[in-house]
Amino acid sequence: MKKPVKPLGLYIHIPFCKSKCIYCDFYSLPRAEDRMDRYVSALCRQLAEIAQRTTAHTVDSVYLGGGTPSYLGDTVYFGGGTPSWYGAERLCAALQALRESFALQPGAEITLEANPDSAGDWRALRSLRRAGMNRLSLGVQSADDGLLRTLGRPHTFAQTEKAVQAARSARIKNLNLDLIYGLPGQTEESWKKSVEAALALSPEHLSCYGLTVEEGTPLGQRVARGERLPDDDEQAVRYLWTVARLAEAGYEQYEVSNFSKTGRQSRHNLKYWMGRPYIGIGAAAHSDFGGCRYSFVRDLEQYIRGVQGEEQILDEMSEIPQRERGSEYLMLRLRTTRGVEEWEYRREYFMNFDSIEQKLEEYERQGWAERHDRRWNLTPKGFLVSNQLICDLLGLQEEDCLQKPPPRLKQGREDGAE
Repeated sequence: MKKPVKPLGLYIHIPFCKSKCIYCDFYSLPRAEDRMDRYVSALCRQLAEIAQRTTAHTVDSVYLGGGTPSYLGDTVYFGGGTPSWYGAERLCAALQALRESFALQPGAEITLEANPDSAGDWRALRSLRRAGMNRLSLGVQSADDGLLRTLGRPHTFAQTEKAVQAARSARIKNLNLDLIYGLPGQTEESWKKSVEAALALSPEHLSCYGLTVEEGTPLGQRVARGERLPDDDEQAVRYLWTVARLAEAGYEQYEVSNFSKTGRQSRHNLKYWMGRPYIGIGAAAHSDFGGCRYSFVRDLEQYIRGVQGEEQILDEMSEIPQRERGSEYLMLRLRTTRGVEEWEYRREYFMNFDSIEQKLEEYERQGWAERHDRRWNLTPKGFLVSNQLICDLLGLQEEDCLQKPPPRLKQGREDGAE
């Protein structure tokens, strides 16, 4: 009997950037163009090796050549860094190597992250579309050129408009725009203008993130020295206005910071939030696959040497026990509007839901959560304080695990039907 085919996400990390933004904590390398060709060779080699090694073992997860894979790639995400800065020719080479090594599902979502300054050539975008890329995610961040300069962004909003026009000319029909609120010097009026300017470009998807200050970044150092950012109350006002405005414009919220037209949710990012398997390729890339979570070294030269067999490439690796998976279920699913469901939780993790449900009922009375049959999700007001709400639920989960035996499923509910 053939094993059922399961969907698998693939993440390709491109660590090159034109310049480094003041808030960025991702592994990225500005002014490293001289190493781009060596890196694409290493990527192509690792793609083939991972496919061969997984079939050589009994994992039966990814395949090279004949047979039927038990995992089929249905999403691919080129992230960074700035993948568009890497150049269409190198990206097309990586896409070709990907197709030669992995089984990709027909209609797989293939996303490219891009900055507007390096995505304005419609011919380059057309070549990428023809190679398989069908979703573009532009890092717009703001429509205020002054704020963009403050952040160290290498583009203007006029270049955003040009990049969107180029994407449409290249017949890319799935476009995301990233925006950030809570920026230094940003006013409520400035944020609203950015949202309206983004809506005028008619993207299929919008990601609206609150600024996160990472320790060790230039912005983190400035904040440590006393620079003021919009406070929590100001952030809350902007967030709730954004949720309402995007709903009015026809965008459905499906995650804390993500909104889309019907059927245009990011299928790849949903894998992270829904706890689905994915494999990362490239320096600093992370994977969650085969019951393990692992990552590769955050060092481009060591990564290249490692792919060549000269050095260690694995940075960290750990098996994820069932209890931790149960915690991740609460943490990740409650970031989405799909939320958590009692029998899904009991069936998958063999944990008691009673105390969690009681706490969710408290949240419901506060307007932080809502219930649809057996499924619970946080409201926009709940998303604002989700870190604390989820932390409280995890504490209850830990108490249940320490004090009570795992619950038995009731007869007739094993299928988890709602």
